[in-house]
Amino acid sequence: MARATPLESAAPAPEASPRKSDKDLPLIQDIRLLGRILGDVIRAQEGEVAFALVEQVRQLSVAFRRDADQEADKALKKLLKGLSADQTVSVIRAFTYFSHLANLAEDRHHIRRRVVHERLGSQQEGSIEVALSRLRWAGIAPEQVVQALAQSYVAPVLTAHPTEVQRQSILVAERDIAQLLAERDAIAERAQLYNSARDALTPRELAHNEAQLYTRVLQLWQTRLLRYSKLTVADEIENALSYYEATFLGEIPKIYAALEQELGGAPVHSFLRMGQWIGGDRDGNPNVTAETLQLALTRQASVALRHYLTQVHYLGGELSLSARLVSIGPAMQALAERSPDGNAHRQDEPYRRALTGVYARLAATLKALTGTEAARHAVAPQNPYPDAAAFLADLRVIEDSLQSHQGGLLAVQRLHPLIRAVEVFGFHLATVDLRQSSDQHEAVIAELLATARVEEDYASLGEEARRSLLLRLLQDARPLRVVGAQYSPLTCSELAIFEAAQQLRARYGHEAIRHYIISHTETVSDLLEVLLLQKEVGLLHGQLGEDAQADLIVVPLFETIDDLRNAAPIMRAFYDLPGVADMLRRSGGEQDIMLGYSDSNKDGGIFTSNWELYRAEIALVALFDELPGVRLRMFHGRGGTVGRGGGPSYQAILAQPPGTVRGQIRLTEQGEVIASKYANPEIGRRNLETLVAATLEATLLQPTKPATPAFLQAAEQLSQHSMAAYRALVYETPGFTDYFFNATPIREIAELNIGSRPASRKASQRIEDLRAIPWGFSWGQCRLTLPGWYGFGSAVQAFVDMPGKDPKAQWALLRKMVRHWPFFSTLLSNMDMVLAKSDLALASRYSELVPDARLRKKVFAAIEAEWQRTTEALERITGERQRLAANTALARSIRHRFPYIDPLHHLQVELVRRWRAGQGDERVQTGIHICINGIAAGLRNTG
Repeated sequence: MARATPLESAAPAPEASPRKSDKDLPLIQDIRLLGRILGDVIRAQEGEVAFALVEQVRQLSVAFRRDADQEADKALKKLLKGLSADQTVSVIRAFTYFSHLANLAEDRHHIRRRVVHERLGSQQEGSIEVALSRLRWAGIAPEQVVQALAQSYVAPVLTAHPTEVQRQSILVAERDIAQLLAERDAIAERAQLYNSARDALTPRELAHNEAQLYTRVLQLWQTRLLRYSKLTVADEIENALSYYEATFLGEIPKIYAALEQELGGAPVHSFLRMGQWIGGDRDGNPNVTAETLQLALTRQASVALRHYLTQVHYLGGELSLSARLVSIGPAMQALAERSPDGNAHRQDEPYRRALTGVYARLAATLKALTGTEAARHAVAPQNPYPDAAAFLADLRVIEDSLQSHQGGLLAVQRLHPLIRAVEVFGFHLATVDLRQSSDQHEAVIAELLATARVEEDYASLGEEARRSLLLRLLQDARPLRVVGAQYSPLTCSELAIFEAAQQLRARYGHEAIRHYIISHTETVSDLLEVLLLQKEVGLLHGQLGEDAQADLIVVPLFETIDDLRNAAPIMRAFYDLPGVADMLRRSGGEQDIMLGYSDSNKDGGIFTSNWELYRAEIALVALFDELPGVRLRMFHGRGGTVGRGGGPSYQAILAQPPGTVRGQIRLTEQGEVIASKYANPEIGRRNLETLVAATLEATLLQPTKPATPAFLQAAEQLSQHSMAAYRALVYETPGFTDYFFNATPIREIAELNIGSRPASRKASQRIEDLRAIPWGFSWGQCRLTLPGWYGFGSAVQAFVDMPGKDPKAQWALLRKMVRHWPFFSTLLSNMDMVLAKSDLALASRYSELVPDARLRKKVFAAIEAEWQRTTEALERITGERQRLAANTALARSIRHRFPYIDPLHHLQVELVRRWRAGQGDERVQTGIHICINGIAAGLRNTG
């Protein structure tokens, strides 16, 4: 009998072994299968000694977790200290790859369970079917839904950040493994459907499937996890585009098809779009230039056009209809006659002839827009399409002819998804946002004004003087640039971005670039400066106060707590300026406002961040209700982790304040979470569906009712206490910065080649200068996940013990809030999730890296005490003693995955200790970085 491999034997612990009827049995079988295969690969590649070492580390880690065994703790430390660098890296690779494989098994099981629910007739919350069912129960007719969607705009926006640890080579191999797992389910289903005589084929199929799985796992083992060179913006662009090819181009049309089917066949406006920051986000990233913007849109166009070329090619093979057997319309006849296809064998096949002509035009478009060639040519490329609308018009001619001549069903499988894809993706694929920090705009404006002798020292002007000057210049038709003058590299680079935007919009369509985001928006002049820069290159036409019209939506980003509090006053002052509101109406009447979750959390802690976001949204909605003809769209800068505003999107959208969605929402998808959500097409479609379902429910059902005055007052009081507790630790505790930089792998993360931008805005070790993304990422790595919960326990304690208040009544109010206020219940649910993924025992291991023993004990004791206060507060408010009592799927996920993450933490601590003591070499550094990869993969949305 073959012995179990170490990774197989840990899934799950014997006492947790399921019954055969257990719904999780297929998941456990997949985990065991992948663990066994990985173990076989390790034995074959590294030898029996390495294989046994992995098992020894696993057993000691399990004992440390399960029993808090001091002997196991000592034995584990002794074992790890005695390992060579090569041995350590080998063990780390084993557990890191298993984290990746366990994720694939989990994703497969998620899909499997959804299929089971659908077959039983029970749809899952967050699906389009459930959302539309709720709308029907509420008496909302399909026509009203269609009308609402016609006025909607929903867009996930992919961003690159210095926590994305996946390499493209790894993602491709993992997609293949995911497909092979899906094939195993298909084989099992066939075995159930057919009789025993047919079942004899199944073992051979399974053996072949397992052999392929072994090959792909072997490929993973022999593929390096890390990049040896710094990731470039071009690399980030390519990484993002892989998700379009794997998921978005194919799955988004399916979502529309499902919507239309549920709505009785009524056509639905293309409201679900894609956004992109990669190539246009310059904030803190000097590597993003006009050239990278050009590259981003050129590559995006290539991906879109090549997808269309492939679909048109296959469509030509399918539409072999003969004019001798079916009739066609005059427009279809004309399209066929315009085709350069003179092949005698196709003269009676008008659809094929027409599609050959369409393909030739698309190929010529590809050449014109990207400089590259199509993969195949029936005829020479010619007559490129001027825009996506012209291509779409030709497809509509084919569709109309089929539907008018008994061929409508022939359009369903490929033509309809292609038409929808062209509507959604155009020739640009995704709208690229431009982003830069307000201080950079100020510097450019100051130089332009000084060189033109308009204002020698713009930076010294007060806010009122700046507004007055900028308004006057916006009312002047003359440009500011002086011919022949020499400008600084910053000014030249910034103006080049605006000029490139104008050219690229003309080339790829107006949807290619629509938004200009201003980081650190603090004043009205921050907005006016960007309007003036648009005017300088011809993106703003006419004069303010007369006929001005802006091509780009100027989007303020309010990030810190103070910024959020000032959001509505700043926007009110902006629209009170003469000509601004009228200009916006002429420009399309859309105003995006971006709300920063990450920096506000780093500034004031999780509760205050969420509360100030809530308040800002309410104030902004009230303001825009007073502005007829202007539509407000909230752009939520949600990070992947809860500490950066992450968490389940469905609940987050439904928890928005009343009236803040209204069919309009954009939200960022960041870092490692993109792979978690969208690497698997089916999982990707599910995540996209939740955005659509939540937007529909929030818009038409308006499930969130206004909070009571008592709820609002309680939240304000909790926020004050929470922020005080958070800032007391992070910003007011002497030595806390030293603790953070020693007790987390932040310094090692900064050395990783996992992003094109630096981890800190300035060359300092100040928390204020550190980017919010690596800040949260570091706390996840050491399993404290501090940004996701710290301060809440102290806030509740202070709230309950307020002078003159009855503690029982205060607790009762908090329990009422969690039952009746989605904002509060969603926030507590997210804290519950983060705390479930935290681990004080492991965190204490990391604290041992702090050389100052007194500082270590002081800070860790404060964190531990707050952790206890927060968990106790959650238990008393929710009534649940166990973490994730209401989220069994995530609880299952943690139960199956975390035994394999624990060894990585122990190994990481040991290697970081060596590295910082100067005892390491390149192998030690490599081991640390692979640990970071594996832990992030295992923690997923808190990594």
